[in-house]
Amino acid sequence: MRQRLSTGQIWNMNFGFFGIQFGWGLQMANMSAIYQYLGAKAEDIAWLWIAAPLTGLIVQPIVGYYSDRTWNRLGRRRPYFLVGALLATLALIAMPNSPTVWMAAGLLWILDASINITMEPFRAFVGDMLPEEQRKTGFAMQSLLIGLGAVLSSSLPYVLTTWFGVTDGVAAGAIPRTVQLAFYTGSVVFLAAVLYTISTTREYPPDNLEVFRAMKSASAGVGRAFREIVGGIRSMPTTMRQLAVVQFFTWFAFFCMWIYFVPAVATRVFGGAPGSREFLEGNEWGGVCFSVYNGTAFVFSFALLALVKRFSARAIHRACLGAGGTGLLLVVLFPQQYFLLGAMVLVGFAWASILSMPYAMLSNAIPPEKMGFYMGVFNFFIVLPQILASAGLGLMMKHVLGNNPMNAILLGGTSLLVAGVATTLVKAPESPGGVEAAAAALRHAEEQPRS
Repeated sequence: MRQRLSTGQIWNMNFGFFGIQFGWGLQMANMSAIYQYLGAKAEDIAWLWIAAPLTGLIVQPIVGYYSDRTWNRLGRRRPYFLVGALLATLALIAMPNSPTVWMAAGLLWILDASINITMEPFRAFVGDMLPEEQRKTGFAMQSLLIGLGAVLSSSLPYVLTTWFGVTDGVAAGAIPRTVQLAFYTGSVVFLAAVLYTISTTREYPPDNLEVFRAMKSASAGVGRAFREIVGGIRSMPTTMRQLAVVQFFTWFAFFCMWIYFVPAVATRVFGGAPGSREFLEGNEWGGVCFSVYNGTAFVFSFALLALVKRFSARAIHRACLGAGGTGLLLVVLFPQQYFLLGAMVLVGFAWASILSMPYAMLSNAIPPEKMGFYMGVFNFFIVLPQILASAGLGLMMKHVLGNNPMNAILLGGTSLLVAGVATTLVKAPESPGGVEAAAAALRHAEEQPRS
């Protein structure tokens, strides 16, 4: 029986997610620009992003599987928090000092894998630590910290320039000082936040240590682990299969945005070329736009808690995906600096739903004893479309989209509208309590790119 925790204790156990999202936010808002600063062409950027989904595909189910079976002096999930945070901190420090495109791409592999190691066990942490009646509060606290981390990190280069007067000469082949300082700040925030959670929160041991050890012994070995992972994928809940189509078009759309939105703003709205002052200003404004959609998602999460009492998760998700698709199409139709902020508010509605409503539709189908594993498996439907986008968008950019990043945003908006239509096909039984609790969660790493 889990004891009720105070608000302060719930804050402590979730604070690490603030650092995790800080790292994700820096990566999402700045990596495309970093590649272009170092000389990458528009058609090359998609390939260079493939590390993000591929590491999620490999790392998340493995970490989820083994964290379900771990218990030592540090606990069950906290060992993974620590290892991932240390590796991510080093990668964040090294990233803005990359002298070449390929070194930046290699560091993205390390950074993304490290964030996934830290993030994946956090998804099961709330379920481990809180009694059922407090889980909604725990997930709401988690979403607050995630939203705050995303908003601050995405806008940090702009803040450093505008509020603190950080400037340096703009030179081709060089990463701006504001981006470097943002990543250094992120490394400190990431490690400090995760260490705070590790030092202030102790985990419960397994309910029955003998049964736990027997399960761990029975599943020992890489071969057995691989067979269990494959078997779990084959026997995954039907609702998860039904959501696959929706997730495919959803995450393909967002990957189009993550890869090409900032280059589109820098080149088509601000009229800059890599190495110019206009390009740097456009890159910073793109980060502000990312802050707007993340901030909107954070605020809208509270509205979702009310909406789920009147509408089904499927209806909410369909409407929000439609809003997000419309927002991306408006970016293409009205590429004006300040109009972009309004369009990104619509994208924020979709983002809030993406990080909650699929889990609401799935919430009653996941076995509690395999919580970490199935959260990792569900990530497949997030990373596979991103891998496809990474593999195919470069060729499409060169041969179909005319090397115009705005056309990739158009493709993303269309894909998001298709995902909204596909939501109608999902036949998921819902319980009001499950929907409400999942709506409060509002975050999936990722997701990830997410992640």
